[in-house]
Amino acid sequence: MAVMTVPLPRVPPAGLILAVLILALAAAWTVAPGLFTAYSGTDGIPGQHRLAPGAVHWLGTDALGRDILARIIFGARQTLSGAVSAVALGLVAGTALGLAAASGGRALDDAIARLIDVLLAVPPLLLSLTIIILLGSGTINAAIAVGVTSVAAFARLARAEVIRVRQADFVEAAIVAGARRPAVMLRHILPNALPPVLALAAVQFGSAILAISTLGFLGFGAQPPTPEWGLMIAEGRRYLATAWWISIFPGIAVVLIVGAANRISLSLKGEPR
Repeated sequence: MAVMTVPLPRVPPAGLILAVLILALAAAWTVAPGLFTAYSGTDGIPGQHRLAPGAVHWLGTDALGRDILARIIFGARQTLSGAVSAVALGLVAGTALGLAAASGGRALDDAIARLIDVLLAVPPLLLSLTIIILLGSGTINAAIAVGVTSVAAFARLARAEVIRVRQADFVEAAIVAGARRPAVMLRHILPNALPPVLALAAVQFGSAILAISTLGFLGFGAQPPTPEWGLMIAEGRRYLATAWWISIFPGIAVVLIVGAANRISLSLKGEPR
């Protein structure tokens, strides 16, 4: 007598669940930071300068008496919104370039390929600094600079995926059936070429956080007293010997968010972890 077995539902790995929870918490900080702390992200408390982590200030205070946890929570809006904007810019512009290169003819493909080669030849940090020097400091300009550096990666992947999908049987069948070229591109090719590009967006999100924080650390991102993770690390470096928590905890926040984003990107690409 045959025994019927019922397949058990697949449980997501613990690492993936933790990564989603970390990003969800960071997103909640971005949307409603005031729900998670009673302290201000910019105003210091007189007489509470450089207090070590304790029951009142869980992560301590900085040199101006500002609660470190509150500044991390309020700083999530600057760092994460800048990273999301940068990835969105790179995703849209890069996908458009890759789509144009793969479907616009040999001359256009060669021109876009040369542009991609130029962007990839320049170190991302150097290119970001060049752009932000031209635009000026600030979170928005930092996001634009970081977004431009990711355009080439999105464009190259989008071009390769469009070429791969364009050779599929269902695309040729649609063309033979009389479908117009723009309709084939938008209805058949682009939706099937996008998943790997979106997986790259998750990887680029982590890289964008690092880049935004680096620009903030160098003084080209958000300006004081605005809380931003890279800027917070820079502000605490002179106190590393006596008040290490001023720099260390914002650095841990960056590491956790970047690690969570990379873990989710591995899941999207189907790589086991």
